[in-house]
Amino acid sequence: MAGIEPRPGIMDIALYVGGKSSVDGLSNVIKLSSNENPFGPSPAAQDAVRRAVHDIHRYPSTDHAELRAAIADVHNLDVARIICGVGSDEVLQFLAQAYAGPGDEVIHTEHGFAMYAILARAVGATPVEVPERERVVCVDSILAACNERTRLVFIANPNNPTGTMISFAEIERLAENLPPQAILVLDGAYAEYVEGYDGGARLVEARQNVVMTRTFSKLYGLGGMRVGWGYGPQHMIDVLNRIRQPFNLSNVALKAAEAAIRDTMYVEKSREENTRWRAWLAEALAEHGVPSDASTANFVLARFGSPDEAAACDSFLQSQGILVRRVTGYKLPAALRITVGDEASCRRVAHCIGLFKAGAR
Repeated sequence: MAGIEPRPGIMDIALYVGGKSSVDGLSNVIKLSSNENPFGPSPAAQDAVRRAVHDIHRYPSTDHAELRAAIADVHNLDVARIICGVGSDEVLQFLAQAYAGPGDEVIHTEHGFAMYAILARAVGATPVEVPERERVVCVDSILAACNERTRLVFIANPNNPTGTMISFAEIERLAENLPPQAILVLDGAYAEYVEGYDGGARLVEARQNVVMTRTFSKLYGLGGMRVGWGYGPQHMIDVLNRIRQPFNLSNVALKAAEAAIRDTMYVEKSREENTRWRAWLAEALAEHGVPSDASTANFVLARFGSPDEAAACDSFLQSQGILVRRVTGYKLPAALRITVGDEASCRRVAHCIGLFKAGAR
């Protein structure tokens, strides 16, 4: 109707486009476009879902106490400083809602997760994109962009879609030199794939201006359940809980996530398989003349000679029933992001890329 308009900035948001999940005319496709765990959730999580179905007529807890206790136990964290959300995306949204608005700036890097700029615009803030250095987050670029309007700095470590990450020392340097009103948000959606990496928890506990987020959608295989969590200073968690919907997570999701995080043997097996086949896939692609940066996540960013070649390879792979992710929207038009699948999927996608490079169309 005339006169009904959204708040300024909303219509500047480009709709988020997820990875493809189907190919017209093909019924049996290999989906390597969304960075999902090819082995799915643990048997313990599946059993928890079956049991939880008997209570879906009941409202879930409002404090997520059992899941937060499990997270605290497994990661040795302060349970009072944990908040749960509908995927880690919702925790990122809470941060934008609580700490940014019109006149404020939100910093993200040029190849960072697309949701950062969307969240900034959704609350009326201005997203500020800073350059990376050879597809790696550059702390100096971030600090140079900071000013009195900077409220949030989002970085994914490891980064999506590049798979690269920066050291703890660099993260610490960034946190130490931010303006006093700014918050460093460490998006750790892929942190579990890095052996011995705490996602930034040690820095969160040492400082008052750092928050980290994590998800159950990747290594834990619960993308369809939409469960994530954050860890931050007590004063920030108290703020975020004031805008969190009381029943934002279902009984089924809570029980599945609790079982998944406690099944540490399954988690370790999934991480080991990913590490093994990630290295194999990167080497196999390199042998076909397709380089990639050393990835620390569950995907590789395959780089081609031109945007046209990347697009042609994507089309060829789809004709073979293989779905990967175009990352043109991330300013990487000559690259394809390929999820690390199981052995059969990795061998199949490498073989087909080899055929493509050899002239098959």
